[in-house]
Amino acid sequence: MDPLRDILPQGAYTNLDALLRMRYVANEFTLFARRPSTAIISGSVRTRFRGRGMEFEEVRLYQPGDDIRSIDWRVTARTQVAHTKLFREEKERPVFVLVDQRASMFFGSQRCFKSVYTAHLAALLGWAALAQSDRIGALVFGNNSHRDIRPRRSKHALLELLYQIHDFNHRLNSPIAPSGSSTMADMLSDVRRISKPGSAVFLLSDFHDFDHRCEELLFQLGRHADVSLFHVFDQLEKQLPQAPSLTISNGEKRLAVNTMEAKFNQSFTHHFEQRLHHLAKTCSSQAIPLISANTRSDPIQLLRDLYGRKKRHA
Repeated sequence: MDPLRDILPQGAYTNLDALLRMRYVANEFTLFARRPSTAIISGSVRTRFRGRGMEFEEVRLYQPGDDIRSIDWRVTARTQVAHTKLFREEKERPVFVLVDQRASMFFGSQRCFKSVYTAHLAALLGWAALAQSDRIGALVFGNNSHRDIRPRRSKHALLELLYQIHDFNHRLNSPIAPSGSSTMADMLSDVRRISKPGSAVFLLSDFHDFDHRCEELLFQLGRHADVSLFHVFDQLEKQLPQAPSLTISNGEKRLAVNTMEAKFNQSFTHHFEQRLHHLAKTCSSQAIPLISANTRSDPIQLLRDLYGRKKRHA
């Protein structure tokens, strides 16, 4: 019997103890970039080099051979002597996890809700990042509020992330979004604002409202960050069960649906595939990995297949 079976995602709400215990499998994963870097930075990891990947250190007098793009024009104008900025290479890679805990995620038909599955994926990625000495930061989004966690190489940052996910998750009570809810465009805009060049950004959502504005924001984010998308979905969103009749309710009205009618089933499946095709096409055109995450699957095994050390060093 698998000793980790009791920490797998289940039910409608997260279990904080299960999220904390995900640390026991963190050493199995290494979140290296899929493609080699064109430059090596100090530290234990390589990443796709986006922008400088540097932090400002000091200003000194300009010396022959200095890059003119690094000249500090304000100091130069004030002193009438050329000065240049010095940067130091960042030793850890900032890892950002964007966690969707909006109303549409409060849905599930079998093992767990999408919101719970997403929480477990975020916990696994966070523990893995911390295990390889990366700085962990996050954005957790609810319907009408969000929490941003600035990247730190600290267990306290990860614990804050898990507590925030747990808190936002337990605020959910309906899959129907209230008016004025946050959109995917809002989420992408915020992560673009706080992520630094060279960051690894993991977006975890069902992407139900991914539109053309999101395409533009994703492109802007992908220009300076190493982005990966995890598309979380429930099997019932993809295909209806074969039954003579199903009853659907929004809490106020009920509707009987004949799932044996081929045309209806085809239309239902086509709607899901159309949205997924749009998302996949966007990711493909921007060379961004898109990972399909069915809530029936084991999130630990999913990340083993993607980032398992044994597979990458075989």
